Amino acid sequence: MLTHIQIRDFAIIDAVELELGPGLTVLTGETGAGKSILVDALLLAAGGRAGAEVVRHGAERAEVSATFAIEKNAAAHAWLNEQSIEHEGECVLRRVISADGRSRAYVNGQTMSVQSLRQLGETLVDVHGQMEYQSLVRRSAQRELLDQSGEHRELVSAVAETWRTLSQVKEERDRAAASAQDREARLELLRYHLSELQALDLKAGEADELSAERTRLSQRGRLASGAREIIQLLREAEDVSAEHAISRALSTARHVAELDPKFASMAQLIEESLIALREGVDAVERYESDLEADPQRQEWVEERLATMESIARKHRVEVSALLDLQADLQQEFQRLDSLEASMAQIEKRLEQAQQKFAAACAKLTAARKAAAKSLSTSISALMQTLGMPGGKFQIDVRAADAAGVNGADEIEFLVSANPGQPPRPLAKVASGGELSRISLAIQVAAVQTDAMADSMACLVFDEVDAGVGGGVAEIVGRQLRTLGERAQALCVTHLPQVASQAHAHVRVTKLTDGKTTRTALHTLTADERVEEIARMLGGINVTDKAREHAAEMLRPAPARNSAKAAAGAAKAPAKAAAPAAKKKPARR
Repeated sequence: MLTHIQIRDFAIIDAVELELGPGLTVLTGETGAGKSILVDALLLAAGGRAGAEVVRHGAERAEVSATFAIEKNAAAHAWLNEQSIEHEGECVLRRVISADGRSRAYVNGQTMSVQSLRQLGETLVDVHGQMEYQSLVRRSAQRELLDQSGEHRELVSAVAETWRTLSQVKEERDRAAASAQDREARLELLRYHLSELQALDLKAGEADELSAERTRLSQRGRLASGAREIIQLLREAEDVSAEHAISRALSTARHVAELDPKFASMAQLIEESLIALREGVDAVERYESDLEADPQRQEWVEERLATMESIARKHRVEVSALLDLQADLQQEFQRLDSLEASMAQIEKRLEQAQQKFAAACAKLTAARKAAAKSLSTSISALMQTLGMPGGKFQIDVRAADAAGVNGADEIEFLVSANPGQPPRPLAKVASGGELSRISLAIQVAAVQTDAMADSMACLVFDEVDAGVGGGVAEIVGRQLRTLGERAQALCVTHLPQVASQAHAHVRVTKLTDGKTTRTALHTLTADERVEEIARMLGGINVTDKAREHAAEMLRPAPARNSAKAAAGAAKAPAKAAAPAAKKKPARR
């Protein structure tokens, strides 16, 4: 629901604000006052196209801000959540057009592209006018309206769910079929690669161990020389080896400790270092003895590492990844080897998924046809009262070229505005006024369900009463009021019969001082409504008679009907007596 709109420097509007509530709100005023400009501004906020020409003369930019309450608007909720925009049940659309034609758009303060703003705007505002876009001419919107009116939510969800399952199984089948095309060649290649890897019989960590051993064997001379030097320095020195020197130091420390106990801890440290030294030298001696030349071992290590590296290069992986590669190839081989059995299972699952999808589509199609028949009858009946006697509305539910997530149906709204004319697509109705009234009939018929009423955007009717008058105009007004009792509706009108049915009334006035012109908005009080309706009835000079008529039109329907009945009863005796007074004497 639109709750507030603020406009600055747009066309001939300098600055206006308007608070709006639920129900039917009408906009009236003299021709050229700017009633439709307000609709244009709302369209701009909702993502409509505009250029520098909309900026008020002399201003730097035009700005429109529209606030919507969206607690029950599931489509708007979904869009905002998808864009990660916080809303707390309220959505503010803001559009700025610079004098150079550049445009900026914002949603709840967040910068947004105009295209994205338009997507959101379509969930918030639905304009029905002679020159504006209408959602009802889109096939997707026609399908959604029929499903919402028929309360097909569960059936639509079932179709969507079975379609997703069917699509997943189809993708699995396609992948398996693609694999089956070169299955034999691939199996042969996998057998070769696996036999090569199995013959290698690689162990976990073996490559790293052999690489370290190769380095050790290739540097044997330097390693042996280093080990010999360490042994000589620590144990075999000609003068005093490190081991001998530490042994003597330990003996001295023990003797001194007999004189002073403080030396006991020092002697312990020296003893520990001697033990560590001896263990280190023993380890170096063992390492030296293991460095005996083994040309055959070195040759075997080189050959095995070369084989590993060659296979790794062939598969473009590291040597350390060969075991993982072997596992992957083995898994692929088993999958392809059992592909025929898998294909049979996939085909069986595909057949089951197709049956479930077809059954879900059939249920939805039956429900759509029933809802289409009922809704078509209701809309056709409403058209008879809206200045289109003999008009016929038809919702065509036919098989689509291809079934999809929305079912197996093609939905199209067809209409014949005049007797004898074949029904044509709603989008091709020639008369803008007829299209507006047909749209009104559709909305009134569809809004009877709570689900449909809750999901509706703010409905805007721009001169929906064009080309009608008298009793038809009053019926248009009544239908708009009926619509307003279930959903928010705004209507630009020139007819007092329509304006008198509104829940709220806004007068649009054009003011000028001879140099500049601006538009002002004013929400009318009860007395002001009488004056405005009288102006619409009587023209330039508003008479008391016109005011009485206006007050009568604004009186609630039950009170009006009672007043008419009382007036009729009062006049009835006079009408009955009149013929008796004029009765001619009988002939003799």
